[in-house]
Amino acid sequence: MTEIDLTILFAGVVAGAAPIVMAALGETLTEKAGLINLSLDGSILLSAMAGFAAAYTTGSLVFGFMAGAMAGAMVAAVVGIFSIHLNRSQVAVGFVLTLMARDLAYFLGNPYARLHGPQVPSLPIPLLKEIPFFGPVFFNQSLPVYFSLLLIGFCWWYIYRTPAGLRLRAVGEHPKAAYARGIDPRRTQMLYTLAGGLLVGLAGATFSLSVKPGWGRPQGAEGTGWIALALVIFGGWDPIRAAAGAYLFAFLQVMGIYLQGWFPSVPAQVFQVAPFPLMIFTLLFMNLAQKERVVIWSEGRPWFRSMLKWLWGKAPTALGKPYAPE
Repeated sequence: MTEIDLTILFAGVVAGAAPIVMAALGETLTEKAGLINLSLDGSILLSAMAGFAAAYTTGSLVFGFMAGAMAGAMVAAVVGIFSIHLNRSQVAVGFVLTLMARDLAYFLGNPYARLHGPQVPSLPIPLLKEIPFFGPVFFNQSLPVYFSLLLIGFCWWYIYRTPAGLRLRAVGEHPKAAYARGIDPRRTQMLYTLAGGLLVGLAGATFSLSVKPGWGRPQGAEGTGWIALALVIFGGWDPIRAAAGAYLFAFLQVMGIYLQGWFPSVPAQVFQVAPFPLMIFTLLFMNLAQKERVVIWSEGRPWFRSMLKWLWGKAPTALGKPYAPE
């Protein structure tokens, strides 16, 4: 593979991973507060449809992204109301919503199927785009891609280096103790459920307005929400590791395109589906790495233990457990 091919490959990975990064980071914020939002897959499709429909109707990409973000926030708000305030099962509510949002997206988006609408243009950064390899890969992208890159560092800084991030983690770990310290757990969970939904909505709009422009059935974003949920676990509820998982998944998807050209006799569906079982295998490997016997075995092998630390992660203690004020 030549240098030019490598540049194109990694530029495609960075661009293709942008919506997955947004969705994974949005769900990381939500789960750090102790709430699971399983509606991601349907929410991404509904946001993709809403974003494209709004941009097509108004001719404005800004309105398109606003509509996508609002669609994601509205779905998340339903999850929050039923899970936080009505004490319904977070898993059941999220699962029902992802199916409903998916079908609603296909139904409402039917008039916009296969239409040519506005698309986010690339916005090269002067001077930086001329840097060999790194310039075309990181600095010759569109605004949503730049936003996804900045979002990784911002989320890590916000969660681990700010008082607000400390309150977020406190609610996710021990909501009763947080309440005793003057923090309203329900309000905090609702706030970060909405914030996560906004990012998921932006992810959907990024699909239909940038990564895979247009709307149709299939749109190309199907299954992404489930991958984003898996990446939160893959990343051990850490934004940087979740984003790394998103780039890994995008790399597998892009490599599938290359492999399809190299092995034309293999059915195309094999390469399209392959990234999903590979990510599942990675999650199983991560789960194995956290087993007590594996941890004990690694104590006398520093190199192996340092590698395992990248795979270790601990879910927030109160994740999925509704907080009921006394």
